[in-house]
Amino acid sequence: MSYTIKRFKDGQVTASILTKGDLNVSLRGNSYEDLFTAASIKEAWDAYHTLDKTVTATLTLYCLIGQRSDRRFHEKESFDLKVITRFINSMGFDQVQILHPHSDVSLALIENAIKIDHFEYVEKTYNTIGNPVLVSPDAGAYKTSHSIAERLEANLIPSNKVRVDGKPMISIQGDVKNKECLIVDDIADGGRTFKLLADELKKQGASKVFLYVTHAQFNYGFEEVKQSIDHVYCTNSYRDIEDPFVTQYNVI
Repeated sequence: MSYTIKRFKDGQVTASILTKGDLNVSLRGNSYEDLFTAASIKEAWDAYHTLDKTVTATLTLYCLIGQRSDRRFHEKESFDLKVITRFINSMGFDQVQILHPHSDVSLALIENAIKIDHFEYVEKTYNTIGNPVLVSPDAGAYKTSHSIAERLEANLIPSNKVRVDGKPMISIQGDVKNKECLIVDDIADGGRTFKLLADELKKQGASKVFLYVTHAQFNYGFEEVKQSIDHVYCTNSYRDIEDPFVTQYNVI
């Protein structure tokens, strides 16, 4: 099945189906424009396949917008992920695949959702560096980090961050002296939290600190991150990055 997309100057998106068959739509999904594009494609496909019940439609999102807003943070604020997932559900895809969602809340809110495992990219990073010690960035990420460490048969060191008088305090729960460390997480927004963790790891004797994140936003650039982290590994799920400091794995 094939389709075309046309974008008007006012931002409107329209889709045209060229051939019949199963529908497979793959998008970053990190913008509302992407979601409306998917909806336009699906609406055109539905109209073309009204009488054909043997075909299926699959939507693949590599970086789901709003996935970190997986709860109502304040009483009078909107639950943004619920708004987004309701729109996705309204499209009526038979399957929605999501690469490394921030939490299981996304999978619970989206009908017919399936998680795309990010393990192969962590494994490539781990092998490229040469069997580093894995570091879990916080208590919330420990369960996922522990699962990855078991699959890699790698050593894992937990860390945790708390605020004391408004200042972040990081604790490292293991020996990292003279060891190369790999921090593994899902999303890097600005990256400052990872810089602070890398500072503490090196303060305790780590020889090098590397970072893997699936969704690499780095909205403020790499200047601060480069001060403490030796190299970043990520996918291009959120955007393409051209910087020798970053190794990207192409997923889209």
